[in-house]
Amino acid sequence: MSAGPDRTEQVRSSGGRPRDPGLDAAIIGAAEQRLRKHGYSGMSIDAVAVDAGTTVPAVRRRYRDRAALAAAVIDVMRSEPLRPPKSAPPRRRALAILENFRRNLALGDSMPLLGTFLAEERHHPELLDRFRARLVAPRRAMLAEALRDGVAAGELPSGTDIELVVNMLIGSFYAHYVAGGAVPPDWPDRVLGHLWPPEDFRAS
Repeated sequence: MSAGPDRTEQVRSSGGRPRDPGLDAAIIGAAEQRLRKHGYSGMSIDAVAVDAGTTVPAVRRRYRDRAALAAAVIDVMRSEPLRPPKSAPPRRRALAILENFRRNLALGDSMPLLGTFLAEERHHPELLDRFRARLVAPRRAMLAEALRDGVAAGELPSGTDIELVVNMLIGSFYAHYVAGGAVPPDWPDRVLGHLWPPEDFRAS
């Protein structure tokens, strides 16, 4: 499946008309808004073309079908960057990762967007796979690394099940949303503190 624009259009032979980067961005932006607000079923090529102020052929020259367009949206999906410094203490890194996660969930319609990909798993499993690879796996890997460093530093029990704890921490955000809506700003500190108290608390 095509992950995005046709590369043959990006570099045309002499005399050909180059692609318009502004239109590329408008199409992706319109598709993302459609996905967030109306789900996959509401992100038709026709609707995206109208929202982007272009034509259906212009969209189809870039993306052969709706699934390819949705995959391209995932590849460039807006999210707050996360680069906790490796030199930071393990717990501080873990907290930064969870705080970043909360902020990204607060972006417009992020949780319903995940629901869209889950709902399409049977018919378009590649979309959820791409979402996992692009947005889920890197965060989980960083959190797991911080937890392992916490174990190595003696701040967490030596027998800590890293995968289990990662699922518990991240899963608590989804559980809170389903049960009560928006995740409060202090949730990352609360949920991590229950498992991994701050240093000043441990010393008391």
